[in-house]
Amino acid sequence: MRLLFIGDIVGRAGRDQLVQRLPHLRRDWNLDFVIANAENAAGGFGITEAIAQDFIDAGCDCLTLGNHSWDQKEALVFIERQPRLLRPLNYPPGTPGRGANLFDARNGAKVLVMNVMGRIFMDPLDDPFAAVERELSACPLGMGCDASLIDVHAETTSEKYAMGHFCDGRASAVVGTHTHVPTADAQILPQGTAYQSDAGMTGDYDSVIGMDKDEPLRRFTTKIPGGRFEPALGPATLCGIGIEIDDRTGLAQAIAPVRLGGRLAQTVPPFWN
Repeated sequence: MRLLFIGDIVGRAGRDQLVQRLPHLRRDWNLDFVIANAENAAGGFGITEAIAQDFIDAGCDCLTLGNHSWDQKEALVFIERQPRLLRPLNYPPGTPGRGANLFDARNGAKVLVMNVMGRIFMDPLDDPFAAVERELSACPLGMGCDASLIDVHAETTSEKYAMGHFCDGRASAVVGTHTHVPTADAQILPQGTAYQSDAGMTGDYDSVIGMDKDEPLRRFTTKIPGGRFEPALGPATLCGIGIEIDDRTGLAQAIAPVRLGGRLAQTVPPFWN
């Protein structure tokens, strides 16, 4: 099974890069399942229903969110009728939407996707490890699903690594999001779970984590806000992770970074060439 995870899509530059490239990637790489983190898609803050539909039409099977889930207030409503959009699993009971769902891949496999948010330097949500444990126990790999992926939207690499080891051998992949910088630690953990601390950002890297440089620089140097943060609009890089999953076990066989377009060094998974 071939799975592509796309890192945080930021603003119009990131949206355009995904919509233009993904249909070709699905065809050229014969992808079975595509997940994208879309919590920064609408002007850098949140997601709208129209944008979510554009991503699904382009070939995304599932969209995940994070700490900006509700920045566009319409998301509180349309998330209830959009099963492909996931918000963090460890929001308190009664929060609209769902944090995990089971999807059909193009090869007929059942894929469990979870979205969970860390607690270090983030909002103090419910315990992410307990939330993930409940879902893993309810839908075990090889019994309830053929493959599973957890998007860990968190600030610290320590919390992400801890989640990776917590899920090792019980999930196909654990992928970090939120910091918008692709890490160089793509690996398969000892028990067979693919892991990378951060998938990176799909957006303009001539920026401050996707935002036009002027306002962040002003705030860092003067501590005086001069306006809103606005997404940078230059050429975007699509960043993500390619994962090969064993159809028999549901565990990972290979993992490699994806970087296409924009400023960063280009790379594609060698096993998909």
